[in-house]
Amino acid sequence: MICVEIPGIGPVRIQNVMFDFNGTIAADGRLLDGVGPAMNRLAPQLDFHVVTADTFGSVQAQLGGVKTEVVCISNQDQDRKKLDVLNRIGADTTMAVGNGVNDALMLKHARLGVAVLGAEGMALPALMSADVMIRHILDVFAFFEKPKRLISTLRN
Repeated sequence: MICVEIPGIGPVRIQNVMFDFNGTIAADGRLLDGVGPAMNRLAPQLDFHVVTADTFGSVQAQLGGVKTEVVCISNQDQDRKKLDVLNRIGADTTMAVGNGVNDALMLKHARLGVAVLGAEGMALPALMSADVMIRHILDVFAFFEKPKRLISTLRN
């Protein structure tokens, strides 16, 4: 668990990080450079979860050797299924990270919602549901390695 004290908000305790796959930690079904090593480096402190409909059928191969739980969901009601996973792992100790319309509910209900502007773009509902927007997925890991970045963004 990682705890960050944010002025005006209080302590933010994160045990889980829940990712969308395509558009968030992958582009065109391929894991983005640096994501796997960053997840493995932080795995002793955090539990990672990837929730996806696996559009390209590549998630298992791409995340082989990465310390994460992979949850594959069907194409119907993806937003609700992602919210169900969030509630199962504990919304109050989870940072959710995504970029699509189907990520908006998990971003809104997680302790911290992070919208990613990547190669596939970002849906406006994802942005409007998030607490923070980042320009690249590796910025998420920097929040844990350099927590003052998160404090500067979220302090009240």
